Amino acid sequence: MFEKKTLKDYDFSNKRVLVRVDFNVPLDAGRVGDDTRIRAALPTLEYLLAQGASLVLCSHLGRPKGVDVQFSLRPVAEYLDTLIDAPVSFAEDCIGPMAETAAAALQAGEILVLENTRFHAGEKKNDPEIARQFASLADVFVNDAFGTAHRAHASNVGVADYLPAIAGLLLEKEIQYLGQAIADPKRPFVAILGGAKVSDKIGVIRNLLTKADAILIGGGMANTFFRAEGYPMGDSLVEETALDVARELLDKAGDQLRLPIDVVIANAFDAEAESKTMGMDAIPDGWRILDVGPETIAGYGKVVASAGTVVWNGPMGVFEFPNFAKGTFALAQAVAKSSALTIIGGGDSVAAINQSGLADQVTHVSTGGGASLQMLEGDELPGLAALDDR
Repeated sequence: MFEKKTLKDYDFSNKRVLVRVDFNVPLDAGRVGDDTRIRAALPTLEYLLAQGASLVLCSHLGRPKGVDVQFSLRPVAEYLDTLIDAPVSFAEDCIGPMAETAAAALQAGEILVLENTRFHAGEKKNDPEIARQFASLADVFVNDAFGTAHRAHASNVGVADYLPAIAGLLLEKEIQYLGQAIADPKRPFVAILGGAKVSDKIGVIRNLLTKADAILIGGGMANTFFRAEGYPMGDSLVEETALDVARELLDKAGDQLRLPIDVVIANAFDAEAESKTMGMDAIPDGWRILDVGPETIAGYGKVVASAGTVVWNGPMGVFEFPNFAKGTFALAQAVAKSSALTIIGGGDSVAAINQSGLADQVTHVSTGGGASLQMLEGDELPGLAALDDR
């Protein structure tokens, strides 16, 4: 049961609604590169418009240090205008007179996109005055930005102190899928964790050891576990400072945590490097692990095929290099073929499933890597906690 108020719990007729969206999308020469997050927000925006509301949209984009035109949301506003059947305008600030004037002029059925919230330093500090200024632009607040729900910022947490605060459709969907997967999964529950660093996922692994039936490890983080087991790792990425934690997790997990049994190694960190596949053993000097091998993928594939729930976060190898992305793409195919409830979270995992053309064959593709990791750790999300209870 979703415990926060949702769109169906409020009458938005003739209301001006401040919607926190996650429009932190890649821009290429001032054009939107990947519109996944924009499209994910459309159901909430269209629902509110159909209820007779006017919408003020706020979001961050990138990590600007103050006002920086390369991080302007204007191109995103222009792109949104091509996707939605409603007039879309843009305000050159997210607070202050320009934002206030533009918001006050909105009519029912119209959308205003505010400039990047992170152009103001107080946003990330959850400054109460910035939050109050956001709130002054609307009658009610809707948070639909799961991608920032693990942050306590003015535009997603502070503003909820001043307005009725409601969960959008995307936020509700994300919480329900991930919440169900963690709290009451259909078993066997299989978690797949990849990426570069063990340290980024220590809390996740500890929590999942109490919940998952199997945890499949890949990517650079596997190297640290191998080193903790005593394998020489050549030039492979290893977190030396995480070795004690890796040993602790291995001792606690037993057979529950599974490592690759074969790997693809390369003689340089380069897309065109010489490569070869080997069973897991001492990695020669001058060589490094860049992907999992075919026997590992076959084994992981069998585990996934028999699963009831699969959560995948992080690639199996150096996914950016085509020659070392085979493990990640093979796993994407295994997850897509599975009859389990399948949830993909994390930028590279999402990119892999999208590039494979398999996104429509998994149950849910999450829009928030950091937020999904925090949920997998079992921690409360500030952006969710701030919303009104039912």
